[in-house]
Amino acid sequence: MTCLPARTEKKLGLVIDLDTCVGCQACVTACKEWNTGGHMAPLTDIDPYGGHVDGVWFNRVHAYEHTTEMGGRTVNFPRSCLHCEQPACVTVCPTGASYKRASDGIVLVDEDKCIGCKLCSWACPYGAREFDTDVGVMKKCTLCVDRIYNDNLAEEDRVPACVAACPTSARHFGDLGDPASAISQLVAERGGVELMPELGYKPTNKYLPPRAHSERAAKVDAPALEPIKAEGGFLGWIDRMLSN
Repeated sequence: MTCLPARTEKKLGLVIDLDTCVGCQACVTACKEWNTGGHMAPLTDIDPYGGHVDGVWFNRVHAYEHTTEMGGRTVNFPRSCLHCEQPACVTVCPTGASYKRASDGIVLVDEDKCIGCKLCSWACPYGAREFDTDVGVMKKCTLCVDRIYNDNLAEEDRVPACVAACPTSARHFGDLGDPASAISQLVAERGGVELMPELGYKPTNKYLPPRAHSERAAKVDAPALEPIKAEGGFLGWIDRMLSN
């Protein structure tokens, strides 16, 4: 059994806004691209264009249809490691390969110690662990540790690849252990929630719930368009020919 640090100096994590996520998969692609050459590289792709596709993805986006009194809407739900305060994936690890850093609270995997027993994947209720069948070890989101501490990057670029790539700014990164941080204030303002709190794992990552549809939202009652009259003559003949 692997022990957890009594406390962490920071609680680095993500806050994901389900109201503005459009499911474009930019975060998924950016994550794959960066981490293919990053801390847990390579991220295996097996038979990517065949009938038995397999591989490792740290970030996945699911889509759900949600019905409310105001009508239906699609909710896009990104899912990755939540870097829990009490991660079961760490405490079940028999070799110490899965561990939580005391400096920033990030949960990582030491590939040199991992024996591929998959106990961590069975213990994680969030499905955040990815088994790399090519090398026989477990892999997972690292919060881009090789990026957020990279002094060769401009300070504004020292964020996880998924955060940097999001076109709608639905993903936020920071210290959730600091109540005064911008990311903590965002959680407080929007009523951010953690996944399955009843399990007691205390996920660091939080989700901002979709905003309710407003009854005061502007409604546009545009008149129906009138049918276009067919053009006559030579131009009409050309139009009909090109429309066939």
